[in-house]
Amino acid sequence: MRHVTHLPHTTKEEEHVVIPMSDGVRLSARIWRPTSSDDDPVPAVLEYIPYRKRDLTAERDSIHHPYIAGHGYACVRVDLRGTGESEGVLRDEYLEIEQRDAEEVLAWLADQPWCDGTTGMMGLSWGAFAALQVAARRPPSLKAIVIASFTDDRHADDMHYMGGAMLSDNLAEAGTMFAYATCPPDPAVVGDRWRDMWHERLEHARPWVLEWLRHQRLDDYWRHASVAENYQDVRCPVLASSGWADGYSNAVTRLLAHLDVPRKGLIGPWSHKFPHLGEPGPAIGYLQEVVRWWDHWLKGVDNGAMDGPMLRTWMQDSVPPSTSYEERPGRWVAEPRWPSPHVHPVTHPLIGHRIAPPGALHAGTAPEATEDGAEDTGVRTGGTDGAGDHSVLTVRSPLSVGQFAGKWASYNAPPDLPYDQREEDGGSLVFETAPLTERVEILGSPTLDLDLSSDEPVAMVAARLSDVRPDGAATRVTYGLLNLTRLDSPEQPEPLVPGRRYRATVHLNGVAQSFPPGHRIRLSLSTSYWPLAWPPPKPAMLSVHEHSSTLTLPVRPPEKADDTLAAPFGEAEGTPPVSSTTVTPPEERWDVRRDLVGYRSELDTVKDRGTVRFEDIGLDVGRRAHERYASVADDFTSVSGESTWTMGFRRDDWDVRVVTHTRLTCDEGRFFVDATLDGYEGGRRVFSRTWNETAPRDLL
Repeated sequence: MRHVTHLPHTTKEEEHVVIPMSDGVRLSARIWRPTSSDDDPVPAVLEYIPYRKRDLTAERDSIHHPYIAGHGYACVRVDLRGTGESEGVLRDEYLEIEQRDAEEVLAWLADQPWCDGTTGMMGLSWGAFAALQVAARRPPSLKAIVIASFTDDRHADDMHYMGGAMLSDNLAEAGTMFAYATCPPDPAVVGDRWRDMWHERLEHARPWVLEWLRHQRLDDYWRHASVAENYQDVRCPVLASSGWADGYSNAVTRLLAHLDVPRKGLIGPWSHKFPHLGEPGPAIGYLQEVVRWWDHWLKGVDNGAMDGPMLRTWMQDSVPPSTSYEERPGRWVAEPRWPSPHVHPVTHPLIGHRIAPPGALHAGTAPEATEDGAEDTGVRTGGTDGAGDHSVLTVRSPLSVGQFAGKWASYNAPPDLPYDQREEDGGSLVFETAPLTERVEILGSPTLDLDLSSDEPVAMVAARLSDVRPDGAATRVTYGLLNLTRLDSPEQPEPLVPGRRYRATVHLNGVAQSFPPGHRIRLSLSTSYWPLAWPPPKPAMLSVHEHSSTLTLPVRPPEKADDTLAAPFGEAEGTPPVSSTTVTPPEERWDVRRDLVGYRSELDTVKDRGTVRFEDIGLDVGRRAHERYASVADDFTSVSGESTWTMGFRRDDWDVRVVTHTRLTCDEGRFFVDATLDGYEGGRRVFSRTWNETAPRDLL
């Protein structure tokens, strides 16, 4: 990244500004704005998140907010109520009070003498959720948003559930926020009130996973703040981005397809990062694009911000399997609109463990016509168990399938990307093409249509698409999950009837990927994917009727126009980050362990940021996250997940630490949550609470 020190406007920073809410709670803001805005008001841009602006996001914030401010904007970073130096308690994500607070913050900003009455919102992850959700509420001053790594559908496409299957990130994110929401404010800012504010947070804390387990199906809890419920609620322009290594690779194209406001999309090879900090690379000059967007929509500058393609994305080249990449080779491609006129669905039958060429059905297996002319697929409610059907393939996967899956979203904590899929494929039902004779490129979401039956009332299917090299190494390209009890409805799941044949459609995550000549495209199906997804109560045997099952790939042939997009972005830029010193080194660990005596398997991960001293405020901050996922043999009720966080803050004789621990286990009918929260001051424990609660399994 190029650090920019000379910008069009000189700026000033206000480190702690109080913004009053109507209920008396005061939120804390950090503001960067042009010095000239005292006399010449400018638009305000809000980033609104719970991740502590004074320390935990200080380095990241210092790269983009002063940069945007130096281009003529008042950039405002506000911590949600109950976080950082903001008063109150944070009880859950995306609550109504959170969005009302945001509307009040925007109204306050628009009313400041240094603001011209126009506002925008921007953010990554929670900040992007907030911007999109608030945009749907249409506050009068909000004229445009810029969002990265987000979703518009909180139930179907977030870190909680995928295709009705519960993700382990449901536990991991709950563990993260259990720690973040219980950290103390800084006494250097709030004074002696810090201890009362901290204990208010501790007293009202509760593991959020308990609430998320109460809502295992689509209901009003998830509909709230899901823009997909009514895209027409959003009436302001949207610049949306994400990365193919992120868990949020689908929402950008959904917004492009469903919004009817001015919109642009950008998808790179990145993990859960802003594109100017994008890893795997290449990172891009994202902030230049953001300033251009703000100039057009907040200042009315005719700068061609809406010219060119609606979507620009990184078409990834083939790479060997690895748990991390510094760079992903590929090229930028562009689409004039989405759905794209250049992407064509190509459907491949599944025959004899092969992904066959389109239309390549064995003799005598083509669907027959009924008297009314409709196709007869052979699927009957309460139909055959497959006896006499020689095209039935079965799979019952061990719990070990999934240990090389990586995280649901790469948070750029290597090694959190999926590794070589060959060992995973040993417990899966595998179909693959013959070696390709020419390059194949896909852009979008592959779909899998299965004709199947189960021998258990609760079952899941995990589908993985891999790029298989001539030497046999298999790199996972994308995947999708489906809890088969949600076939007809995510709102009203029903147990499967053992032996009955069903039609199931699995939507794999969107991707842009090229497959070179000589490589194979492999589809792998498994009935477990632990620990990325929580397994069903019992191992299930799935019978797949291959002749009436298909894989559809979104094929995009290379376009001549792609050649003009070789370098569509400038170099990544930003202002210099705040000064910090590493006091104790970070630690990263990702261990897979297998005990062949007791048959216990574990995935053990550590993400320790070490201790960092922020020189400008004289504060030492430490963060350590430890996750462990375990199982015994193929006992599906033996699975367990644990999340332990330690957060420490120290300055002179002020020394405060929060330690949280959450453990999730199950039997066939229930989930068990055991959690502890401990607060330490000066090495002495001053707060402790324990939770031991259960939640029924809802066909999950």
